[in-house]
Amino acid sequence: MNLHLKNPLAVFDLETTGINIVKDRIVEISIVKVMPSGEKEIKTKRVNPTIPIPAESSMIHGIYDEDIKDAPTFKQIAKEIAKFLEGCDLAGFNVLKFDIPMLAEELLRAGVDFDTKNRKIVDSQKIFHMMEPRTLHAAYKFYCDKDLENAHSAEADTLATYDVLDAQVKRYENVEIKDQKTGKTYVPVKNDMQALHEITSSNMIDFAGRMVYNSEGVAVFNFGKHKNRPVLEVLKKEPGYYDWIINNEFALNTKQKLTEIKLSQFNNK
Repeated sequence: MNLHLKNPLAVFDLETTGINIVKDRIVEISIVKVMPSGEKEIKTKRVNPTIPIPAESSMIHGIYDEDIKDAPTFKQIAKEIAKFLEGCDLAGFNVLKFDIPMLAEELLRAGVDFDTKNRKIVDSQKIFHMMEPRTLHAAYKFYCDKDLENAHSAEADTLATYDVLDAQVKRYENVEIKDQKTGKTYVPVKNDMQALHEITSSNMIDFAGRMVYNSEGVAVFNFGKHKNRPVLEVLKKEPGYYDWIINNEFALNTKQKLTEIKLSQFNNK
């Protein structure tokens, strides 16, 4: 083990019904407790969230309502989880923005206090982004093994972007990845512009990302109180929502696409 530990380190990850800290719930929690000696203890629990798991979330983590209908609720295991984490520092990937706030919310909802002021917290995603920056300069170095001269001049950046895309196709063409839901392997990157479009932009509706196509190809809102709800369904039940968007500071492209979707219901009648 490379890590020098003074306290036990609890590395954990959550699978949830969604990403709203207040409204969504945990469906699985896994904790690896690493002792200063290097000894590891693992605790993994499926959890009944007491609310339906959206299909989009199930497609990501592979856990469906049927899988957790007989699992304990988080309230039933909250004290057990808190006890397991007692005296531990905490670590994970993106834990600061998501996992710790979500876990704290669930524990407090169950009446169990979760204090982090005496714990050290390490987010490996921050280290990753710090050491492997996601910039054009870094991509150019990684894919092309060259330093980007005159970075942030439009021409240099444009030429570098072309070189990066060309190198990405060469590196990833015919590389198989596994679908986490089905276990089947497929090749997402093909040397074909339509195929590349489908893996980078196929769900886009407006450039601001206020609306996207969901996994069923239905246009849904991607923000606010109607996030993930079909656009036409919202406009039908709450016609004033259209006017609210049109009359407020949304991008003109967003207003244009929303109007096109609204008019499509009449064209399809």
